[in-house]
Amino acid sequence: MSSYSPSAQSAVEKMAAAAAAEPQRAMAFQGAPGANSELAVKRYDATALPLPCFSFEDALDAVHAGRAASAMIPIENSLHGRVADIHFLLPESGLSIIGEHFLPIRYGFMSRDLGPPQRVISHPQALGQCRKWLRAAGLTPHAYADTAGAAAFVADSDEVGLAALAPVHAADLYGLKLHATGVEDSEDNMTRFVVLAPQAIPVEAQQGKLMTTFVFEVKNIPAALYKALGGFATNGVNMTKLESYQQGSQFAATKFYADIVGAPGDAAIDRALAELAFHCNEVRLLGSYRQARERK
Repeated sequence: MSSYSPSAQSAVEKMAAAAAAEPQRAMAFQGAPGANSELAVKRYDATALPLPCFSFEDALDAVHAGRAASAMIPIENSLHGRVADIHFLLPESGLSIIGEHFLPIRYGFMSRDLGPPQRVISHPQALGQCRKWLRAAGLTPHAYADTAGAAAFVADSDEVGLAALAPVHAADLYGLKLHATGVEDSEDNMTRFVVLAPQAIPVEAQQGKLMTTFVFEVKNIPAALYKALGGFATNGVNMTKLESYQQGSQFAATKFYADIVGAPGDAAIDRALAELAFHCNEVRLLGSYRQARERK
């Protein structure tokens, strides 16, 4: 899929018009109106104008082009892990992380009620978060570009037995029958979002406890990662997230995505980052921002 269905397109055009009138208030998100990302925008900043974009790349491009002041991007889910490709997109975007938001995720099972539901469409993340329920219900899952977009597609389709997994409010938005709610595999299903903007917020201008996100590439030598991370342990810096990923086809060097509690300017963190850089080919800070949820 490379475009919205007619029902979604109509809603997209209305929201895009509002955002175009006041781009300084616009916050881009991936998905059709009714998506969880739109809900995250509204809960993060009630004054923001959500700007729907078909892909993550489109949302980031909207910020670069000045059509939006920032973008709300999901990066990980408590049930299904990290959002695919986001570790590549964040560093390549050239944008800075200026905030984070945690959103409880709830899904509904909905259709036009054209016969018993058999085939269900949704974003791969949603299908993964509802995997056990889908299996128990004997439904065949199929990937779609986003959750709310799947609901809009079902609303426009005459296919018998076609259903969608989407945020519950998408059923009302697109005129679908809601067959079930709470179909996610855990009641504590949670997605973490980050807010991206062209300019970082200076550490000294922020209040409260901060987080810092960065990516790094260790040198291709024995024990490089062990040595690179040693400075965080010896300086008492809490690293709350560390994930590896490969870039390129040679598999010769591994990159890592990391979150730490605190920010540059703190002596312990400055020492830890300096030691990290000594053992790496590259260290790139993606942003320091206020914690939306305390890490212990």
